[in-house]
Amino acid sequence: MRRRITEILLYCLLLSLVFGGISVQAEENRKESAEGRILFISSYNYGWDTVQSQIEGIQAGVSDEAVVDYEFMDTKRVSDETSEQLFYEGLKYRLSKVAPYDVIILGDDAALLFAQKYREELFAEIPLVYEGVNNEQLAYEMSEDPLITGVIEKLSVEKNIVFAKTLLPDAKKVVAILDDSVTGRTIREQFFACEEKFPELTFSEINASELSTMQLKGKIRQLGKGTILIYICMTEDESGKQYSSREAVKLITGAAAVPVFRMMEEGIGEGLLGGNVVSMRKSGEEAAGMAMDIINGKNSGEIGVVGASPNIYCVDELVMKAYGLDMKMLPEGTKIVNYRQPFFQRNKEVLIPGGILIGMLLVVVLVSLVDNLRRRRLYRELEEARGIMENASNHDFLTGIPNRSKLMTDLEELIRNGTPCTIFMIDIDEFKKINDTYGHAAGDDALRELAARMKMLHSQILMPYRYAGDEFIIIIQSIQSKIVDKTAMQCKELFSKPFSLAGEFRRVGGSIGIASFPKDASTLEELIECADSAMYTVKKSGKNRFAYYEGGKSEEK
Repeated sequence: MRRRITEILLYCLLLSLVFGGISVQAEENRKESAEGRILFISSYNYGWDTVQSQIEGIQAGVSDEAVVDYEFMDTKRVSDETSEQLFYEGLKYRLSKVAPYDVIILGDDAALLFAQKYREELFAEIPLVYEGVNNEQLAYEMSEDPLITGVIEKLSVEKNIVFAKTLLPDAKKVVAILDDSVTGRTIREQFFACEEKFPELTFSEINASELSTMQLKGKIRQLGKGTILIYICMTEDESGKQYSSREAVKLITGAAAVPVFRMMEEGIGEGLLGGNVVSMRKSGEEAAGMAMDIINGKNSGEIGVVGASPNIYCVDELVMKAYGLDMKMLPEGTKIVNYRQPFFQRNKEVLIPGGILIGMLLVVVLVSLVDNLRRRRLYRELEEARGIMENASNHDFLTGIPNRSKLMTDLEELIRNGTPCTIFMIDIDEFKKINDTYGHAAGDDALRELAARMKMLHSQILMPYRYAGDEFIIIIQSIQSKIVDKTAMQCKELFSKPFSLAGEFRRVGGSIGIASFPKDASTLEELIECADSAMYTVKKSGKNRFAYYEGGKSEEK
């Protein structure tokens, strides 16, 4: 009996160990596979270049099972108490309606300041991980809370000035372009703190928040040789006009006569030279890694603050060459944007096979009498080349759309076959004034832009052509009033959006004359004359409209 009881006890103990081990293992497996809920609060909006890079980094740093939601404060466009209050109220409501988050990731200074202000009310007991923060003092103060850690964005003004002096040894002054945003105010202090370290340089700033667009361009244009120009941030000007990162870069590089240095990766490759930059993608990835560590059970207090942000040297080779700067002066490991190898290296995959092919073709010519197969191959290649030449002869070299010759051929065929059709003659209003004011390059840009817009109208029954100079013709194979009227409105809409002229967006008008075959004319020449007559009726009566040819007169709309 005693033996039996002993066996039963041993059996129960064995079962306890087995199932207990399974339970512990299952708990660990659940822990390792915990999905986790992460909320990323960005100081800006999704359209801001750095935000997109941060999100790419976060997505690369989290597990596939993690749920990541996004909120955007949009402080680059609107930064006042009302905007903050509306964001707070909306976020508070949304947080009350969704499952609790395991970690909050805060992108840039404004988000960290927001979290500091509403910590107890919105994020009590939730671990916070910040990234892209310039305000080191605030970051370290917040990190005294064991539930807060993160990655500091350390823009090195000093390193960029040293780098710029290496490329521009004759520089006498350094100028920063910034504004009164949270980022601008923080970097302004760092910028002027470097004055003592560079007594040979004169420090000054261009504050976009205090200048109109024209004043801003004027200040930048005044900067001549011997200036180190550093673009830090520019989100709006004195009038409240807001700039995206791309718009700011275009304005600055369009006005500057000196290379523009940059401390952020965004914009390099679009006209900025570059410098010692912060990789926002890597910052986002590091912050996401911290968040996943917390979700997987690591105490956030054990995760130290990353005080040295992931900075690299990054430059645009095209800008370096444009200003005659020596690529050999770049630090080792510099990331090169728009890198172009020497001609042979860049084209060796084409040149080597091309050279071999030419040799083979010469052999083919020599042995063509005895090698019929190779002769056919040569003939086929010649036919392909002829097709390319024929295509080039039928297309306008500037705009890429069919040219006058192709227009006349196609229109003549439609009339010969008796196919009803309508043509729209389009002329850019005051095109000579565009050339005189902005230059012929801008005029060419306007022609290319109009042609590109016309290409978007292309269909089985509609084809655009460049007729001559600033005149274009569109053919539709229809004379139905609804189709013609709709196409007329589409042609007018071609001029609804501003055109980019020498870096400035300007309204450009267009006069449109409409004539149909066989209603208005029976020959190609007559049809074009009718459309031309209708177009000039518009020209004489105010321009930027369209008119139908009506038996010797034109009906304008």
